Amino acid sequence: QVQLVESGGGLVQPGGSLRLSCAASGFTLDYYAVGWFRQAPGKEREGVACHSSADESTYYGDSVKDRFTISRDKTNHTVALEMNNLKPEDTAVYYCNALLSSGSPLFGSWGRGTRVTVSS
Repeated sequence: QVQLVESGGGLVQPGGSLRLSCAASGFTLDYYAVGWFRQAPGKEREGVACHSSADESTYYGDSVKDRFTISRDKTNHTVALEMNNLKPEDTAVYYCNALLSSGSPLFGSWGRGTRVTVSS
């Protein structure tokens, strides 16, 4: 059974940084595009960034462009999200998922996510 595991969240002050990690048990992320998503309180889940396994291309949402970096570690079969210059509006639970070619999440069952709180 596939299980997505997100880690690395925490409480950080505005302007700070965090590095999130996405791993999967029972599945290899290496051969799929992987996306990071987030869900803020009272809001729908939104896509944040994605990384293509085919050509290493990346995509970022407008609100995180130039602050977040998505990268893949094929040695450890993980996908990281480096978040810099964090803002209070980045506060959310962050999730990862493999992606279909359409960009839709591959797995209907999401991991528990990792909570990021940006506050002074």
